[in-house]
Amino acid sequence: MSVDTACSSALAALHGAWRAVVGGECADATAAAVGLKLAPQPTLGAAAAGMLSVEGRCRTWDVRANGYVRSEGVGCTVLAPGGEGGMSVAGVAVRQDGRSASLTAPNGQAQQGLLIAALRDAAMPADALALNEAHGTGTALGDPTEAGALAVVHVADVRVIPLAVGAAKANAGHSE
Repeated sequence: MSVDTACSSALAALHGAWRAVVGGECADATAAAVGLKLAPQPTLGAAAAGMLSVEGRCRTWDVRANGYVRSEGVGCTVLAPGGEGGMSVAGVAVRQDGRSASLTAPNGQAQQGLLIAALRDAAMPADALALNEAHGTGTALGDPTEAGALAVVHVADVRVIPLAVGAAKANAGHSE
């Protein structure tokens, strides 16, 4: 099955594969994602809209964040119950971002709902989570909105272990 949900395609594919495994549709599943930039028009459009970093660096969680960096990427994982022979997944969730100011403006309440749904699916309290790999676009609007959603969900519980928040996009770019 092919899935295209823009920035979340790989995670949506992982979600579908995991649901098929835990639902008994298959014994194990492979979730793969490929992002290639084969035509210049999307990059030119993103640049014209002021969405790309002017210096070509993604500065996620940085006050100097001024846009994202497009990249290419390939990823694949095998999913099996109990993590045998593949990746272990505690829980998954997908959501539509809902109403927002624009295509590129994130919805903080929708992000909070997604985080809560993923924790619920994993049967895990927020304070048990040690690491969150974030979207982390490196934009002045996206990063604070995402950080705010994380803070609302994770500050509600008394944390013994600090929550580490990372964003591979800062190093690898945004493979969309």
